[in-house]
Amino acid sequence: MKLLPALASATALFLLATGAAQAQACKSPVPDSALVKKGTLVMSVNPTLPPLQFVDQTGALKGMRVELGEAIAKRLCLTPEYVRIEFSAMIPGLQAGRWDVINTGIFYTEERAKLMQMLIYEDQAISISTAKGNPLKIAKPDDLSGKSIGVEIGGFEERKARELDKQLTDKGMKGMTIRTFENFAMAFQALRAGQVEVALSIDSTGAEYQKRGDFDRVLHGLFPTPVALATRNKELAGAMAKVLNDMKADGSFQKLFDQYGVKAFEGAVSVKGPAG
Repeated sequence: MKLLPALASATALFLLATGAAQAQACKSPVPDSALVKKGTLVMSVNPTLPPLQFVDQTGALKGMRVELGEAIAKRLCLTPEYVRIEFSAMIPGLQAGRWDVINTGIFYTEERAKLMQMLIYEDQAISISTAKGNPLKIAKPDDLSGKSIGVEIGGFEERKARELDKQLTDKGMKGMTIRTFENFAMAFQALRAGQVEVALSIDSTGAEYQKRGDFDRVLHGLFPTPVALATRNKELAGAMAKVLNDMKADGSFQKLFDQYGVKAFEGAVSVKGPAG
């Protein structure tokens, strides 16, 4: 019995030595010069899109995209750090060097790819949600004529809401009253309070709210478009693309997407952005 404390001590020293060796062996392929903070992958996120990014009852950041960001950071031998902020501030903040990555499911557009390095990894589309029971009997986009709609300000979704409005008016129909909010959570709160008649969001979020029994998702699959991670640094973007392709190869990427019922972008992940 006298040998047990010594054995335990020796085991503890071995584990500490092994952990230190592993930490030293895990050298990031990303130089400190390509990061906002040494040894850290700083990511911006707008946690108002369950189940992909949200805050749980304990205040912890959760969701598929959060887990994906953590997995990327781990494989890059970096510490993940999230900055919770509204979407409208994300692109200016990236350009100002406040964070390394926009990890909020930013929709890919050619205009955005001229501003930053983008890595397409997920397919999404737009949903329309309304009160439970669909009292307005919305079954097609034309049924949105004359309705008030809530949407997050400044993003792809607001642009598509305005495209829907134009489609209606081009047909000689009455347009929608578009109300913008700082985030999607506020848009859905307005729908719950009867301040708007419908809310526009991504498919995954519309489906989640319907699953919870909060609202009915009456339209979905509108304007299908890939979404991306975005960074201003090309070296970091290249390293992240390699990680994502490694995850695709070992199956962990698809496993994560299947867990959340999200459609992954098919094919290899590549970097699309300005050459400089």
